[in-house]
Amino acid sequence: MEYIYAALLLHKLGQTVDEAGLKKVIVAAGASFDEAKAKTLLASLAGVDINKELENASVMAVASSAGASASAPAEEKKEEVKAEAAAEGLSALFG
Repeated sequence: MEYIYAALLLHKLGQTVDEAGLKKVIVAAGASFDEAKAKTLLASLAGVDINKELENASVMAVASSAGASASAPAEEKKEEVKAEAAAEGLSALFG
């Protein structure tokens, strides 16, 4: 999990999410660095728009807290399904 947090921190700070950056953050936090875990995460993030994924995760969090209403219009239900799918994708990405 610390690798995901390190990647998110680097992204938030506008730094390149790469192996060297991950290693600096992980070691600075007092954990031991595992090159295989870093490479796996970086391979999973290849081509991923982190901003978009975070936005989708935020939408899902809001949708979950609001709950699904039985009287919700079909459009709202479609958007909720999309948000759930996005959150599942994000969950799979970040383990």
